[in-house]
Amino acid sequence: MSAAAELAPGVTPELHEQVMAAAERIKAWGEAAERSARDEVNQPTIDNWLEAIGLDNPRFRAGEAPPSMAQVWTMYGLGGRPAADDPLHSMMGALTEAGFTAVLGTNCEQTYDRYLRLGERVRVTTALDSVVGPKATAMGVGYFVTSRNTWYVDHPDGSTERVASMLFRVLKFIPRTKGSAGE
Repeated sequence: MSAAAELAPGVTPELHEQVMAAAERIKAWGEAAERSARDEVNQPTIDNWLEAIGLDNPRFRAGEAPPSMAQVWTMYGLGGRPAADDPLHSMMGALTEAGFTAVLGTNCEQTYDRYLRLGERVRVTTALDSVVGPKATAMGVGYFVTSRNTWYVDHPDGSTERVASMLFRVLKFIPRTKGSAGE
């Protein structure tokens, strides 16, 4: 491929190398951006979740949290900001700087190792799993960015237990303009 050739419309080999170098640098951080839940797993928050999604399971009123709540416990909150070492936000920033300004969530895959129990306090880490592209999509040309979140509970005896994980994938892209390829 010549230096002037493009990998996909709008992406030169130099731009691709820049994106992939950023991805490799960020991947090397491993599990980073660790943060603890603001609150312990608690019944009022579980009750609000159950009400919001329209679920009423006696199991979740008797000391356990729905597995799908894993992410709830470690959300930033209204005023929260990602840490400087957050791999997902760092990769998104690198792509924005490279001209990939739009984002579209594509999918997430969650794994639950066990149910959380009242009184436990979880913590989460984030790692950059992969950056794939460039890909020409109906939305525009971009990269699929996959991060991996892992939730842990630390026990009084000093042991740590993984309780859930999630692969989260987004497309970070240059929006297609009217009249561009595929229209």
